[in-house]
Amino acid sequence: MSSAAIKPIEQEDAYVTRLPSGERWLERKDPVVWSEWRPGAPLALDQVKKFERDGFLVLEDIFLPGEIDALIEESARLRSDATKLHQESLVTEPGTDDVRTIFDLDLQSEVFSRLAEDVRISEPVRFLLDDEIYVHQSRLNYKPGLTGKEFYWHSDFETWHAEDGMPRMRAISASILLTDNDALNGPLMLMPGSQNTFIACAGETPEDNHKTSLKQQKVGVPSAEALSKLAQDHGIEYAAGKKGTVILFDCNTMHGSNGNITPYPRSNAFFVYNAWSNQLEAPFGAAKPRPNFLGRRNPEEPVTLREGHIESTE
Repeated sequence: MSSAAIKPIEQEDAYVTRLPSGERWLERKDPVVWSEWRPGAPLALDQVKKFERDGFLVLEDIFLPGEIDALIEESARLRSDATKLHQESLVTEPGTDDVRTIFDLDLQSEVFSRLAEDVRISEPVRFLLDDEIYVHQSRLNYKPGLTGKEFYWHSDFETWHAEDGMPRMRAISASILLTDNDALNGPLMLMPGSQNTFIACAGETPEDNHKTSLKQQKVGVPSAEALSKLAQDHGIEYAAGKKGTVILFDCNTMHGSNGNITPYPRSNAFFVYNAWSNQLEAPFGAAKPRPNFLGRRNPEEPVTLREGHIESTE
């Protein structure tokens, strides 16, 4: 793949959204899987077909127990002293000082930087996108026990397109579970097949919308009627798994998660990989782009795929 030397071309808006005239449904104009499967591919044929059909894929038994322990230890270290982190990268729970999200995860931790480059995650993503890749956004999501709030239903691409300027649906999120996720503690929920429909949302983007949307998103979310219709058409599944499980999901798959009123916290690391040829342009539905920690602009080089075990730096 030699596209790293090719500068992306400015494109017309294929997914007009944030409409003052109201919500619209648009058919997806981009592939879900960009590569043709071949023997020796990093994913089995049935896995590729499942991702194309459902818009997500669950990968189990990817990491060794010691690697998972190193990731959990590093996650706890980052949360233990938030004063050492970039303050703009921190998002707290609504109404409290409890850490909800730490952005720029790979830029603030050598351990998570190594995880972002790990061939066991990055190679399947690069295959599905058929391009070199870079990290568009990274974050640690922490949903504390008893008080963890929900993440409402949304398509990531709608926000990335409108507020960051991501031109096409050629990005994939990788969620690495750092705690056991089950049906009770607010796991990721997805609507399988919803990735093929783009919900162009109603309402113009307020100035600095990200300052409130990171705590509770109200702009760029589908209407209750649209969500009900999507759920009726596609159903809802939840992606449970033991710590160390990896969930890959397409940028336009409708997803969200319930609040966590169990005593058991839920913690996941997220890396959003964008195709190198799909780099950000001017926002398609906002006056100015969001800060770089939410959508990286002008990356210097694609992700370097690294092999070997993940170890603690301490």
